[in-house]
Amino acid sequence: MSVTVEERKAANKALIEEVLKAYPEKMAKRRAKHLGTFDDGKPDCGVKSNIKSLPGVMTIRGCAYAGSKGVVWGPIKDMIHISHGPVGCGQYSWGARRNYYIGTTGIDTFVTMQFTSDFQEKDIVFGGDKKLDKIIDEIQELFPLNKGISIQSECPIGLIGDDIEAVSKKKSVQYEGHTILPVRCEGFRGVSQSLGHHLANDAIRDWIFDKADPDKRPEFVSTPYDVAIIGDYNIGGDAWSSRILLEEIGLRVIAQWSGDGSIAELENTPKAKLNLLHCYRSMNYISRHMEEKYRIPWVEYNFFGPSMIEKSLREIASHFDDTIKANAERVIAKYRPLVDAVNTKFRARLQDKTVMLFIGGLRPRHVIGAYEDLGMNVVGTGYEFGHNDDYQRTTHYVKDGTLIYDDVTGYEFERFVEQVQPDLVGSGIKEKYVFQKMGVPFRQMHSWDYSGPYHGYDGYAIFARDMDMAISSPVWGLAKAPWKATP
Repeated sequence: MSVTVEERKAANKALIEEVLKAYPEKMAKRRAKHLGTFDDGKPDCGVKSNIKSLPGVMTIRGCAYAGSKGVVWGPIKDMIHISHGPVGCGQYSWGARRNYYIGTTGIDTFVTMQFTSDFQEKDIVFGGDKKLDKIIDEIQELFPLNKGISIQSECPIGLIGDDIEAVSKKKSVQYEGHTILPVRCEGFRGVSQSLGHHLANDAIRDWIFDKADPDKRPEFVSTPYDVAIIGDYNIGGDAWSSRILLEEIGLRVIAQWSGDGSIAELENTPKAKLNLLHCYRSMNYISRHMEEKYRIPWVEYNFFGPSMIEKSLREIASHFDDTIKANAERVIAKYRPLVDAVNTKFRARLQDKTVMLFIGGLRPRHVIGAYEDLGMNVVGTGYEFGHNDDYQRTTHYVKDGTLIYDDVTGYEFERFVEQVQPDLVGSGIKEKYVFQKMGVPFRQMHSWDYSGPYHGYDGYAIFARDMDMAISSPVWGLAKAPWKATP
């Protein structure tokens, strides 16, 4: 028996009220602002966002250091990124996302290596400037082919007042022509990793763009079709899949940020004719800056699933001449047989299956189209660190009556899943084993569960296979969800 939208809204409202009863009155009042149901026609999703998490709840957020080092700067492959502070943050961030890159690790690329100043008690007392100075000298001696160094500050650095800017300026003079820059991304800043993205963008603006010598790369020859990929971290090869399509329609990708990216590509970006923004949350700041200072327009794109790919290719092509527009249509037609084959193989098994999402960045909205291309329905979604403009953009993707939850707590998410009983949950590594132990099929949608790419047409085939594999696996017949267990 099908459920009407109004019935679904009423059920979601009752569910939220039931969940809030577990909290003290003051906490329930505050958390109620972050939970709701989307009403079609509203300008946003009706929930509060980008507010500090409440003490005592199991938040899934990260910190500003994670946003800078782990997301924006870490994938820049030919730079060395120093985790400046105690070893813990550096060690934790060593288990980085699957930012694929081309190069020889330890020689000219360093993404999967970890460099830390390993603060001890004496460094907290006497400061770590001299230690940082020495570390940079050692790095230059041991890894002479690195193209730059970033200093990613951890919490104690801001608390004790280490002057990483002065060290950066001094070492930049000592190693003339070598980019050495500070990033004030102490973890206590802001409410989540989102501020770390912003701080990292500001560091690119101040220490890369503003200090770039326009005559430094005279060999660069501009073309009318130069574009830059902004905010694609090449998880499992995503940026490569996107790049294939962009080059097939006749565009030249002169830079990609920051998966498989280089410092030379950062320097090249102000020469682009159009910036293509994938992860709005992490890179809209620098895109807006380039629009204001260099007059480079930017456009968001979504390469998850054929419907959004077609829409995005046409939007991108509209900024160029008729040749590019015609190429876009040719490329769309070229891949339709692949899309039809994927849908024929998987759609029958996935039709009308329900999904609940809780992820960071752009995925709570961007992947919805890919699920719908497979006939699936997203019945709940939310952001770890989204802002109000993220929820405004989400209105273009979600259906009337969708359950919305911002910075959802561990308790809330478990209760929502238990009551809604989705066929699949897509979230992060912290939630994965909780829901699998509950007997719920799960896909890790931050790093693609060791799979990918998911972008582009080839990525859609992998995405469809992985979703089917998760839901259709016979293992779920051996593990019962709590609501299916015999009393």
